[in-house]
Amino acid sequence: MSVLIVIPARHASTRYPGKPLVDLRGASGQPRSLIRRSWDAAMAVGGVDRVVIATDDDRIRDHAQGFGAEVVMTATTCRNGTERCAEAVARLGLPPDIVVNLQGDAPLTPAWFVEDLVAALRADPGSDVATPVLRCTGRMRADLIADRHAGRVGGTTAVFGHDRQALYFSKEVIPFAADAFGEDDPSPVFHHVGVYAYRPAALAEYASWPEGRLERLEGLEQLRFLERGRRIRCVEVESHGRQFWELNNPEDVSRLEAMMRAMNLD
Repeated sequence: MSVLIVIPARHASTRYPGKPLVDLRGASGQPRSLIRRSWDAAMAVGGVDRVVIATDDDRIRDHAQGFGAEVVMTATTCRNGTERCAEAVARLGLPPDIVVNLQGDAPLTPAWFVEDLVAALRADPGSDVATPVLRCTGRMRADLIADRHAGRVGGTTAVFGHDRQALYFSKEVIPFAADAFGEDDPSPVFHHVGVYAYRPAALAEYASWPEGRLERLEGLEQLRFLERGRRIRCVEVESHGRQFWELNNPEDVSRLEAMMRAMNLD
């Protein structure tokens, strides 16, 4: 089955304008842009036939082409990364068997997260979409809660049923738990990793639907699928000692750089 990775990127981010072009310094101190690091993460995934960056901004296009990336220009009217992926696939012509949306704000995404995701969608013909979730330690859960108390969105959480089908996603920290958890202890909270694998038909259908009510309230594009009764399979992935965080706010730059230094990632 052929696999295409699309990295949607826009300059006009509400929370962090110009985010794709922000430099991050790894263990060596050498700067590389967020979009370059996301491209590098995509290129490290095994079993992928093609990787493209989808953007509506000439600055991102020029920068990405400068480091050798293939770029597809999309409309400024795309409301989110899933719509941008759908347009990119339509512009490329013959669709692959699986489309992966590797959002451009998660440069620490390990290759095996995406590989496990693709394998899970291949094995589950009843699901239209698959997305990875990572069980939070007590420390990760505390960081998410601290961000919410500070008025920031540190990440998205997911809840799912016994069959691993998603029940809901939220920028709040769910499920609520009154218990305390040690820093390295597992908690009942799952951090939603911003990657999706779609079947092309479901992706094309998504782009034809209007924005959903819950999608608009939460600001989470994947809720449009759930509101339309489509199945999203949550695939639990293992960190294997890797730290993971997304770049959602300017404050996350130093956090990501500290993680890269700790993991000796350049």
